[in-house]
Amino acid sequence: MLRPRIIPCLLVHKGGLVKTQGFKDHKYVGDPINAVRIFNEKEADELMVIDIDATVNGVGPDFDLIAKLAAECRMPLCYGGGVTTAEQATRLVDMGVEKVAVSAAAISDPTLLTEMAAAVGKQSVVAVLDVRKRKGLFAKGYEVCTHNARTTYKHDPVTLALLLQDAGAGEIVINSVDRDGSMLGYDLDFALQLKPVLKVPVTFLGGAGSLEHLGELVGKLGVVGAAAGSLFVFKGKYRAVLINYPTPSEKVLLCQNALKNSRP
Repeated sequence: MLRPRIIPCLLVHKGGLVKTQGFKDHKYVGDPINAVRIFNEKEADELMVIDIDATVNGVGPDFDLIAKLAAECRMPLCYGGGVTTAEQATRLVDMGVEKVAVSAAAISDPTLLTEMAAAVGKQSVVAVLDVRKRKGLFAKGYEVCTHNARTTYKHDPVTLALLLQDAGAGEIVINSVDRDGSMLGYDLDFALQLKPVLKVPVTFLGGAGSLEHLGELVGKLGVVGAAAGSLFVFKGKYRAVLINYPTPSEKVLLCQNALKNSRP
């Protein structure tokens, strides 16, 4: 039976673990290997690791680091950053990565997802869309961007998500640029636009600052992935660095209560 997933998202920058706000202002928060060990102990549902340097610098995945992460990780691991070929995806899966995430490369050429799905299985292929509200006096709707929000595309995010789903993505991750690091809650307006039209699992990232925000997302959308960065690496109003995650009983209660109030 499918159930909501609560997913910590770790950002790797120059080999260290960082947290951003609006895809900027990198704050060092620790060692990624140590963070994985802590999330193991806390029995996280899944872990997402994104190398935010790879695509921007035009380099491939750091296989040495990923091998260490996969060896430590006792939960499903999703990795993204610098993946541009099905061969790289195969190598990552062979190393123990359950899901391989792609963004810019898939937007430029959706057939990459088709090739990856043929190589490692559709369930291991994740398409990530970094989404933000259009800017300008008369601008409406949302736009997609890549390369740490430096490159913008004309695609409508919902139309693009459907295209990537049809191309071979087994999951879609929506990352809100506007909400990144804000801890003010998810962009539920966009989430409600997207979730009903997709057939594959969808995960939302960006804005979660409390367990109530996770419950609100699940309550509005039902079975989704609720991913967060700041929520699981900071504690308190001064954002002291502290790796945390809800206890198994807190997680079960949160999901049960939220699903009772979810839409049919």
